[in-house]
Amino acid sequence: MTPLSRRGFAAAGLATLLTGCGGRTDRPAATAARGSKGDGAAASTGTGAAPRPLARSVPVRLLIPAIGVDTPLLRLGLAADRTVQVPPVTAHDRAGWYRHSPTPGQVGPSVILGHVTVGAYGDGVFRHLARLRRGETITARLENGARAEFAVTRVRTVAKADFPADEVYGDVNRPELRLITCGGPHTGAGYSDNVIVFAALSGTAP
Repeated sequence: MTPLSRRGFAAAGLATLLTGCGGRTDRPAATAARGSKGDGAAASTGTGAAPRPLARSVPVRLLIPAIGVDTPLLRLGLAADRTVQVPPVTAHDRAGWYRHSPTPGQVGPSVILGHVTVGAYGDGVFRHLARLRRGETITARLENGARAEFAVTRVRTVAKADFPADEVYGDVNRPELRLITCGGPHTGAGYSDNVIVFAALSGTAP
């Protein structure tokens, strides 16, 4: 893995990641990967040159204009059972950044999780995540005042049993973003699928 992402996963002591994403009790499992899979699409600034990676700075806000998302970001770690924490189910739903992943704009896959529904409170912050399309913009605002802008490269809906851990958590050689929530049919046991948005850094601002 890249040095930053290697340190992050090592600090977490991870053998298994759970990508929780909303609803009531569902928390889909995925094995942490150490592969080298990316999404294969090059980020562009419009000048033909890839934007330079940013220094590490904790993300504080996420904006996705195409689906009306403007959310503060929680910091998520590991639960007592060594699974990835998910944002709490509250009336004022917020997404959360997994703090053992790179920060947005650093080389590697930065991982942000959000709910699709929040129980009796209704819709979650990532309720329309599956509507995103290639090229649409995602902006992460960082604690140091910088902005990392990403362009969606693809959106996947997969069965939780087939969660593509290599693609989500595996090594990449540029700054990328992963947004994860639940999707598919909902039963008493929860949602059957995960929706995963892959995006690559397309621009930065101080």
